[in-house]
Amino acid sequence: MSANGAKAKAFEPSPMDVRGRLARLALSLEGAEVDALVVTNLVNVRYLSGFTGSAAELSVGPSHALLATDGRYRTQAQEQLASSGVDDRVELFVGKLSSQREELRATLEREGATRVGLEANHVSWASKRRTRELLPFATLVPTEGLVEGLRETKDQGELDRIAMAARIADDALAEVLAMLGEGRSEREVALALDSAMRRLGAEDKAFDTIVGSGPNSAKPHARPTDRPISAGDYVVVDFGATYEGYRSDMTRTFCVGADSEGELERVFEVVKEAQAAGVRAVKAHVRAADVDKASRDVVSDAGWASAFEHGTGHGVGLDIHEAPSVAEGSTSVLEAGFVVTVEPGIYLPGVGGVRIEDTVVVTAEGCRPLTAFTKDRVVGRVQRQA
Repeated sequence: MSANGAKAKAFEPSPMDVRGRLARLALSLEGAEVDALVVTNLVNVRYLSGFTGSAAELSVGPSHALLATDGRYRTQAQEQLASSGVDDRVELFVGKLSSQREELRATLEREGATRVGLEANHVSWASKRRTRELLPFATLVPTEGLVEGLRETKDQGELDRIAMAARIADDALAEVLAMLGEGRSEREVALALDSAMRRLGAEDKAFDTIVGSGPNSAKPHARPTDRPISAGDYVVVDFGATYEGYRSDMTRTFCVGADSEGELERVFEVVKEAQAAGVRAVKAHVRAADVDKASRDVVSDAGWASAFEHGTGHGVGLDIHEAPSVAEGSTSVLEAGFVVTVEPGIYLPGVGGVRIEDTVVVTAEGCRPLTAFTKDRVVGRVQRQA
C-alpha cells in the first residue's frame, strides 16, 4: 500500500448524525401541499433514518415519523436508528407487509393526513393503485425532489465518507496502473481495480467499472471486454469506490507505452484544458449550466463540439448520479457543500476517446477536489499526487 493509502486507512470520518433531517423534510411538506410524505426510495429512507435494509417504507409528517420493515431487519433497524441520532419521535414497526400497510394507514388516519405525498419517480402504477385502496380518506399527491433537495448539501460526515471513497479509489488505481503496460485485457484491469478497492476498505465499487482501450475508448460507457491493451492505446478508466454508502467518481485517460503523436494527443490536451476550466468555474452561487459552458466552450473552440455528447457532470453522494445536474439547460445553482463531478470528454468513433473527471466539493471560494490521481497522459511516468 502507498503512503497515502496508509493515511486513508488511518483516517477516521466524522460520526454520521441524521438528527434534524426529518424535521427539515417536515418543514417542506406545506410548500408541497401535502400533510405527509410516504418515502419508498430506499436511498432516501437511509438518508433520513440511517436504516440500510432492503425493504422499508418511511412515513413523515409534521408530528410523526413511522419506519416500517419486516422481521428480517428487527435488530438491524433498532441498532441503526439508535446509532444514527435520528429523532426520538420515529416509531419503528416490524411485521409482515400486510401489517406494515395497516400500520401506515392507521398512522396517517390518526394524524389527519388528507393529502399524502408519494415519491413520483419511485412509485409504480400498481403501487399507486394499492395505496389508493389503502388510504380511501386521502388524496394522493405526486411529489418530486423533496428528499433529494435536502441531499444536495452534504454535512461533514457525508463529506468525510465521500473523501474516503475517493482516497481508496486513488490508491487502487496506483496499485493497478502498471497492468496497462502488461498486455492485460480491459476486463482483467477492471476486475483488478474492483478487487483493490475492496482490499483497501471499500464496501463495493461505486458503479460498474469502465475500462475502454483503443477504439473502445470512444464509447463513453464502454463495458470492459477481453481486448488486450496494447502499446499506443489510449485507455479510459472510469470508476469509483463506495464507503459506508457514499460514493466517489473519477476518470483518467492514459496512453500506453510512449508519447504518441496524432489526433488523440491534441484531443487529450483539449479535454484536460476543458476539465480545468470547468473546475475553475465551480463556486457557490454559480449556475451549474455555467460550469458546463466553461468546459464545453473549450471543446467547441477546438472544433470538437459534436464529439462532446454528454453533460459535464452530476452530483455524487449516496447515489452515483444525483442532483444537481451539471449540464446545458440545468436550472440548478451550486451551493457550498454540494459535491459534483466535472468530466468533459471527446469521442471519435473508430479512433478513440478521452475523458478526465474529478469529484469536487463546492466551497464559497471555489471548490476542493476529492479525487487526486495525476492527470499525466503517459502510463510510464504516472505518479500518485501528494
